[in-house]
Amino acid sequence: MSDELSVIGKALPKVDSLGKTTGRARYTEDLVLPEMLFGRLLRTPHPHARIRRIDTGRARALPGVRAVLTGRDLPTKYGILPSSQDETALAEDVVRYVGEPVAAVAADDEETAERALGAIDVEYEPLPAITSIEEALQNRTVRIHDQADGTNIHKAVNLEFGDVAGGFARADHIREDVFFYEGSNHVAMEQHAVLASVEAGGKLTVWSSTQVPLYLHGALQKVLGLPANMVRVIAPPVGGGFGGKSDIFSHEIVAAKLAMVTQRPVKIACSREEVFYLHRGRHPVLMKIRTGFTKEGRITAMHFRSILDGGAYGSYGVASTYYTGVLQPTTYRIPAYKFEGVRVFTNKPPCGPKRGHGTPQPRFALETHLDKAAEDLGLGPEEIRYRNLVRPFSMTVNHLRITSCGLKECMEQVLAASKFREKRGHLGRGKGIGLAVSAYLSGAALPIWWNEDPHSEVEVRIEPSGHVVVSSLASEIGQGSTSMLAFIVAEVLGLEPGEIEVVVADTDRTPTDLGSYSSRVTFMAGNAALSAATKARQVVFDVVAGRLDIPTERLVAKGRRIGDASDPHRGFTWHDAIAAAASGGPITAMGSYKPPKLAGPYKGSGVGPSPAYSFSACVIEATCDTETGFLTADRIWLAHDIGRAINLRAVEGQIEGSICMGLGEALLEQQSFRGGLLKSPSILEQRVPTILEMPEIHTFLVETVDPEGPFGAKEVGQGPLLPVAPALANALYDAVGVRIDEVPMTPDKILRALEEQGRGHERPRVGPRGFPDLPLTKEPLRVPPPAEDTVIPGRVVG
Repeated sequence: MSDELSVIGKALPKVDSLGKTTGRARYTEDLVLPEMLFGRLLRTPHPHARIRRIDTGRARALPGVRAVLTGRDLPTKYGILPSSQDETALAEDVVRYVGEPVAAVAADDEETAERALGAIDVEYEPLPAITSIEEALQNRTVRIHDQADGTNIHKAVNLEFGDVAGGFARADHIREDVFFYEGSNHVAMEQHAVLASVEAGGKLTVWSSTQVPLYLHGALQKVLGLPANMVRVIAPPVGGGFGGKSDIFSHEIVAAKLAMVTQRPVKIACSREEVFYLHRGRHPVLMKIRTGFTKEGRITAMHFRSILDGGAYGSYGVASTYYTGVLQPTTYRIPAYKFEGVRVFTNKPPCGPKRGHGTPQPRFALETHLDKAAEDLGLGPEEIRYRNLVRPFSMTVNHLRITSCGLKECMEQVLAASKFREKRGHLGRGKGIGLAVSAYLSGAALPIWWNEDPHSEVEVRIEPSGHVVVSSLASEIGQGSTSMLAFIVAEVLGLEPGEIEVVVADTDRTPTDLGSYSSRVTFMAGNAALSAATKARQVVFDVVAGRLDIPTERLVAKGRRIGDASDPHRGFTWHDAIAAAASGGPITAMGSYKPPKLAGPYKGSGVGPSPAYSFSACVIEATCDTETGFLTADRIWLAHDIGRAINLRAVEGQIEGSICMGLGEALLEQQSFRGGLLKSPSILEQRVPTILEMPEIHTFLVETVDPEGPFGAKEVGQGPLLPVAPALANALYDAVGVRIDEVPMTPDKILRALEEQGRGHERPRVGPRGFPDLPLTKEPLRVPPPAEDTVIPGRVVG
């Protein structure tokens, strides 16, 4: 089928690449409006304190200061999830993390705004702070939120699928390990920024570097008390998100309120330091995994436990908790599975979704754990995985529907290309090779705010001139969604992507879309675009078929022509065809996409289902300097089941970006605190990989052509990150025989493990030594597995 496609699957430039590479693209911070004011936020230096008094008198008296806000001006709580409406734009009574905003100013210039912040007097009563998972579980007196159960537990999950006890009883070998995965920030190139303006009639317009304009629109309505038609949200090009801009942020609401108070535009551009306080990044997670195996290496049962350090507020934390436990069965057949997860509040910046949302942590644990089990059983790392691989078009034990699955092919590609079997154990001390696999969603099957509406709508309008305009609310965050829409519509209409104008991310001008998160846009907005373009093309086909006196089924759109597939000489140019079809006005068609109902028959099943899963396999060849402890990835082979690549070049770029971020988490990035104070809110100190740290990368695409994806496409933006850290950990073990069961795998940890090895320790490792008892007060929710004969749509029979 690829040979029949003109645009899909080709390595073409993104349609918006010229503007971004020449500096013409205008991001939120670039925007300037007449009489614009500058907003700044006063942030608390305390991790936990009661606000006794705020005196804004001196700040208000400064020349050039136009408005000052405190928590009393914005008392309405909000949050991204319906179950986590626990934040206010400015703290009113209690601050819960260093950097939480307590007041805001708008002034004629940034210098005056900064001076005004210094003139605000805040009297605090410091309170004891909770800064670790252990403290959150053990401290019985300090409470970060007034929860009904009197604990600092934000969310607890206890699920059991199938006969777990029986599975362990049948096992010939049981292995148990404990792991820790450190938190990290997204470090998007563009820092958060917002501009708000109020029109003469009172309508509020907000430009924000947001991944979720629809949800921001709803939060502004709620907090500011405005009707829906009086709020407009526009997301200009966003300079990277990775999940970090998919929440509702204080500065967005504050800028809007300041604009309403002053009746002048107000812009707030956050500094890099402030971005670390906004956070919503990777949760630090402590994990314990226990698995039973037959002597042949087949899994009989698994028990996975996780504790998430959630920071001070809920954010996406309920979903994050589930995500640490739900996707393990998407790569391996696990006949019985138990998951216990707990998220705790701490006095640190709130954690949220970062690329892979809650799944890189358990993937690191699972893939490292499997390598250890393989060694116990005398199997190769690849063999234990092959023996347990999930099957295409099957149901997992926790009721997740697997459709197309090229995981086996991904493994075969990287194993062969890297010469894994020949190299493993034979590279000599200091050099090693490791393997890991993963899976990820092509969008969540349920919306954040549950309803029956489409998840994506796309409008295609063909003007009488032949000009084509595609409209979608999906934010372009650098992932290439604008190009994806242009590619799909161009393919259907027989045009070039550059001939398609794409209008995105404007709640007044574009049809609905839930946002650019969970790798959903290609699958969902792509399907909506495919539907809209097909409908618009049919209008043109009907007219052309009449003129040619042939059935519409014989027509093709290709090379800017609409013609008879059986006679290339019969047909019309695009412009002649449109002149005939659109003589009465523009041709307009709307397409929409809503996932099938995929949630399982139990409470909590809304997190994890996806219309399709992508799969990845990764091999890393690495070098460990035993003198310094430095670990270096030398070469990486990564194969990804993409379903079908919409834009080959963009897909390869996403994979390379994921590898870069995965290496950063594996080797460099960590958020260290001193008494609740983030020690290094700077990318000078909290390093991320640069081009100098990037190894040689070999990318392989496995195209399984998913039956429900647009042209068969699935996700690529997040999944390839997941196997990087465990593959590197497994390569380190092959290189020097030590285990680092936590990330980042820094030189000091490796040297400590090597010292253990030097002292003759049988299993030298660095990692958590124990796992606390989970304070789960209820019995697990026991869920029967799906029936063996469950029919999966799209299954290839025979």
